[in-house]
Amino acid sequence: MHDDRTLVEARLRRVLDERIRPAVYPESVPLRVAVWHAPGEPVPVAEGLAAEPEPVEVGARWGAPWGTSWFRVTGTVPEAWAGRTVEALLDLGFDENMPGFQCEGLVYRPDGTPVKGLNPRNQWVRVGTPAAGGEEVVLHIEAASNPVILDYHPFLPTRLGDKDTAGHEPQYTLTRMDLAVFDETVWQLVMDLEVLGELMAELPADAARRYDILRAVERALDAVDLQDVNGTADRARRQLTTVLASPAVPSAHRVSAVGHAHIDSAWLWPLRETVRKVARTTSNMTALIEDEPEFVFAMSQAQQWAWVKEHRPEVWARVRKAVAEGRFVPAGGMWVESDTNMPGSEAMARQFVHGKRFFLDEFGIENEEAWLPDTFGFAAGLPQIIKAAGSKWLLTQKISWSRTNTFPHHTFWWEGIDGTRIFTHFPPVDTYNCSMKGSELAHAARNFKDKGRARHSLAPTGWGDGGGGTTREMVAKAARLRDLEGSPAVAWETPRAFFRKAEAEYPQPPVWVGELYLELHRATLTSQAKTKQGNRRSEHLLREAELWAATAAVRTGFPYPYEDLDRIWKTVLLHQFHDILPGSSIAWVHREARATYERIAAELDEIIGAAQRALAGPGDGELVFNAAPHHRAGIPAGGAGAEPRPRGTSLTPRDDGGFILANGLLRVGIDARGLIVSAYDIRAGRETVAPGKAAGLLQLHQDFPNMWDAWDVDEFYRNTVTDLTDAQEVTAGEDGTSVRITRSFGDSRVTQVLSLPHGERCLVIDTEVDWHETEKFLKLAFPLDLHAERYASETQFGHVHRPTHTNTSWEAAKFEACNHRFVHLEEPGWGVALVNDSTYGHDVTRTVRTDADHGTTTTVRASLLRAPRFPDPETDQGVHRFRHALVPGAGIGDAIREGWRINQPERRLTGAHEVAPLVTVDNDAVVVTAVKLADDGSGDVVVRFHEAHGGRARATLTASFEVAEVTATDLLERPLPEALEHLANSVQLRLRPFELVTLRLSRA
Repeated sequence: MHDDRTLVEARLRRVLDERIRPAVYPESVPLRVAVWHAPGEPVPVAEGLAAEPEPVEVGARWGAPWGTSWFRVTGTVPEAWAGRTVEALLDLGFDENMPGFQCEGLVYRPDGTPVKGLNPRNQWVRVGTPAAGGEEVVLHIEAASNPVILDYHPFLPTRLGDKDTAGHEPQYTLTRMDLAVFDETVWQLVMDLEVLGELMAELPADAARRYDILRAVERALDAVDLQDVNGTADRARRQLTTVLASPAVPSAHRVSAVGHAHIDSAWLWPLRETVRKVARTTSNMTALIEDEPEFVFAMSQAQQWAWVKEHRPEVWARVRKAVAEGRFVPAGGMWVESDTNMPGSEAMARQFVHGKRFFLDEFGIENEEAWLPDTFGFAAGLPQIIKAAGSKWLLTQKISWSRTNTFPHHTFWWEGIDGTRIFTHFPPVDTYNCSMKGSELAHAARNFKDKGRARHSLAPTGWGDGGGGTTREMVAKAARLRDLEGSPAVAWETPRAFFRKAEAEYPQPPVWVGELYLELHRATLTSQAKTKQGNRRSEHLLREAELWAATAAVRTGFPYPYEDLDRIWKTVLLHQFHDILPGSSIAWVHREARATYERIAAELDEIIGAAQRALAGPGDGELVFNAAPHHRAGIPAGGAGAEPRPRGTSLTPRDDGGFILANGLLRVGIDARGLIVSAYDIRAGRETVAPGKAAGLLQLHQDFPNMWDAWDVDEFYRNTVTDLTDAQEVTAGEDGTSVRITRSFGDSRVTQVLSLPHGERCLVIDTEVDWHETEKFLKLAFPLDLHAERYASETQFGHVHRPTHTNTSWEAAKFEACNHRFVHLEEPGWGVALVNDSTYGHDVTRTVRTDADHGTTTTVRASLLRAPRFPDPETDQGVHRFRHALVPGAGIGDAIREGWRINQPERRLTGAHEVAPLVTVDNDAVVVTAVKLADDGSGDVVVRFHEAHGGRARATLTASFEVAEVTATDLLERPLPEALEHLANSVQLRLRPFELVTLRLSRA
């Protein structure tokens, strides 16, 4: 019987490939083709339609990298085809093994009406059902010749990733431009046989159902006349009726199929091309919705919806109609499918604010799910952000990519740092490009870890990234799998319908506490340093712009720049997309990102300056503006005043070379190599640097991961390391109170300046690297004389603890992790913080010393630079500047304060008036992350804050203006049911650990 099965399967493959599939289009005639190549960047649709093309033949080469060609195809339906279904077959030179990642097209009618996208597995355009015969056909194709960058050898360096270096050679060969008869009966036979053949392959070898299918398939193949497939297809289908009608068992796994097309907002193409990818895909999906009454399609990323609205109004009209019918579903409620590790607290909140508000404003639809199938791990602060935005569910499948440990659940409660729980689902199909193959559905059922307690899972179905979304073949397969013995039962459903069913059947799922760490793609915390620096700087400039503009608006009537801030926020949020901020896009994307961040910084500096000038008024007194949420040298948080006279910092030579920096709080020894050999906390009488070690040490590793160059760093990178201890220069700085060190290594050069600010217990390390290495990883190391089993890393609205040991494989896998502004380690009563102004990746290791006291050395290393060659062969080449500060004796509150201080530096200008803060909080454990005017233009003041130390906190928030009413709101500034009482202009607060609160203060 095994031999019979093997023979039938082999026979089925050959007959399908060589006889039945070719018979789907039994007759064809060529179309006439002409082409116009747009010069430079894409042109408006009207211009492309109006251009005068030149004749071209099938077989011609076309398409310079990143070019646009407008094809016009014309022809006449033969009279003999009257009454038959006719389609145009338009093959631009597709590789069907790569749906997406190559050339694409969008078909228009002569009047500019979009028809559908052209993609490798979606090359047809319906002409008539039935055709009348004799009708003229005129179609226009806007074809994008995007180069293939992710090829079968995906990690080879390429210059195709930027139009400035990609060259001009044609990339594609025009392959087929025909009118053809579409035989639906043969096509349906193909679908029958594919579904049954795929199901048969997944059933147990001795299953009776497998033999039933095998014999039915054998009978169907016998019924096909290979010289007259079209005439015998119906006869063959009748042989399959019984096995296709056998219903699924009642206990069958249930799959909610959601039409899907995961489109990276930028990756191996620039942002401008994503605009067109989205237009092509939405055209496809609205067309499929019109043809298939049960099909439902969901699309996330409000930014992509906004692009369609702005750039393709004719497509937008079709989208709106499908949304109104409930068939085209806004999903996710975020501006983009962002990275969630690196965005700061407010930025992560604003992803939901701007995403959800777009869908509410456009469609009146409230998203209840976060939809992040491809994001590279999930920060532990995210659950309460989701909840605070008014959502309650999360979907991702990316954790299935982890390479060390298998995640133990598919449906579970995810608990964040504050105790908030979010109902979370990982589709066991383990892909966001499900194509309804039997192997995929069988894997989902076998793989589902919650079987016995639940039996529902979700399958995002369709080709992404320019692959065109869901196909009619996928819909046809799903129809056969709706209720089919041996298979999971499939139904098209919205994400909301799935989550409601999943919650109802599994009311007590297991709980996972803390971050959802992806054991892969760890290098995305470091690649493309300037993109990351641009993000960090933009986040803090936006906070500052909102703070000073709101303060000036309340105090002076300054015109609050609602539209500018809204636009800039959306730009920053877009660049937090999970292939831009993580540094895993082509050179073009990051080149544009750098320019965008520079433009944003200039705009925000102008807003900040204008607001501060309005507040200060004319005058010649020097004022210091402090935007940080903690007071600074007598200047209040969110206010401005005169800076106190500074105390001194001394610099003296060491006997054996180098220098000693001291300011009465710290005494820092820097040796002749320019390395920190001592950082003595005078108040505590405690040394920070481990005995015999040196801090501020730059370490260089070979960095050539097994896969995914820009994404990955593999643990074996640690096997080889070069300590950069040779110095060309160790001298006193120009200010006389700092030390300047220069070093050279490879083709690179580094300059470090070590300084000890007056009155502060922190050593500032400014590092400038002129980086010209290849496949190297640069770290900045601080070996500490400190014993701790765990350490804290800042995340959104709090911090997360990670172990310093590797007791289990779960802990060992976290050999590179994310922090925001600080990493903090502590023994009871004494700790150390390392704060930064722009880096995210780090590692913490510990060793037991063999000296007399057998103490522990705990080493914290900040990741500075990498040099991967794919997808950007020039990643990070050039000059970079970083600022870190080592803070001995730091408690968690000190780490938080110094992290803010290094990222939110004071500003100085002349003026007449000191500025009192708009709001104050009397407890440093309560950190204000936003002070702004309400988005609705009412003039209300919105304040967002959280408990930051990880404990209970009482505090009083006081406004410096008359308050008529105080309302607790969600992130979208909508009132929550809990009542708040305020006395005069103050509100008494009681916060749980890491609790996030948004208040709306209505002015009297």
